[in-house]
Amino acid sequence: MAHVLVVDDSNTMREIVAGFLSKNGFEVAVATDGRDGLVQLNKDPGIRLVVSDINMPNMDGLTMAEKIRTELCNKDVRIVMLTTEDNPAMRTRAKAIGINGWIVKPFRGDAVLGPFRKLCGMG
Repeated sequence: MAHVLVVDDSNTMREIVAGFLSKNGFEVAVATDGRDGLVQLNKDPGIRLVVSDINMPNMDGLTMAEKIRTELCNKDVRIVMLTTEDNPAMRTRAKAIGINGWIVKPFRGDAVLGPFRKLCGMG
């Protein structure tokens, strides 16, 4: 069972984020877009945190987050957007969905370890 699901259409970003988290004690699953993210989340009830890009093909990260909250009725999983977007309208939409955090790329792993551990109930 994974603690964290990393959702990004960029192979490089998935590898960077998942690799860093794995090296720091997290069990990590990955997905290539929002649709794949929903599939992975359905397959693994142990996922406590979703770290997702926004701009992806097939299904973007905010739409995936809405579906997590509404269609999957999952209010417990924590969702953090990891994106190049810093658009106030997107942040407002994210807040309304129930997004728990917003990180503007580039990914700085050391800065997120403590918060991610708390969101996963690891400390």
